[in-house]
Amino acid sequence: MTEVSSRHSIGETLLSVERINLAFGEVKALANVSFSVREHEVLAIIGPNGAGKTSMLNVINGFYHPQQGQIHFKGLHRQRMKPYEAAVQGIARTFQNVALFKGMSTLNNIMTGRNLKMRRNLLWQALHLGPAREEELQHRAAAEEIIDFLEIQSIRKIPVGRLPYGLQKRVELGRALAMEPDLLLLDEPMAGMNMEEKQDMCRFSTSTSSMAPRSSSLSMTWGWSWTSRIAWWCWITDKRLPRALRTKSVATKLSLTPTWA
Repeated sequence: MTEVSSRHSIGETLLSVERINLAFGEVKALANVSFSVREHEVLAIIGPNGAGKTSMLNVINGFYHPQQGQIHFKGLHRQRMKPYEAAVQGIARTFQNVALFKGMSTLNNIMTGRNLKMRRNLLWQALHLGPAREEELQHRAAAEEIIDFLEIQSIRKIPVGRLPYGLQKRVELGRALAMEPDLLLLDEPMAGMNMEEKQDMCRFSTSTSSMAPRSSSLSMTWGWSWTSRIAWWCWITDKRLPRALRTKSVATKLSLTPTWA
């Protein structure tokens, strides 16, 4: 096992993507893409708009099914997995366009990330008595820890539809962390944010192991300056970069030292 810092260590391969090809009619979204993510690793893939970053995440969490290629997760071959099955296996994600329940409060949105952890049946949940009540209190306490971690105590009861965009992105990260995932997928986690919000997201992104100690992170983004602050490794797909870093596919991997680590 390779030591990365006093707080983290990289383990065995968690996710392996091999020669993935995805097309929509005549449009090729992904062509012969291969990479891997190891346990406790923070990996970023950067590239311009239209490079297929979101499509890759959609393939990993089962929303898209590639025409060719293989995906192995936790050593098992995944074949035409559905999104809810990916969630059950320990894959959580955020979205490029915020996907929250706008009429629900911050706390209740984060609580939805705990649904897969709840074991009481519908009858117990409807009665909200005995074991069901105790279970909900335990999961609510876990959600409150995430709220404290993300420093959003002041908005815990506010409907997320009334929050500014940067705070909505933070709530969405909280919901993903509430799942206690083995693999955390971040789609443009800092898109549309101002400088202060990006600095906060950098800080939270590099500290997610305190909330999800088993997790690895895979981030898709187009911003090099911020990626270099949070990721340990970076795959580059951007043809506009200097020739030494440029590639037509996910093939150039750089070792980084996160500024916020």
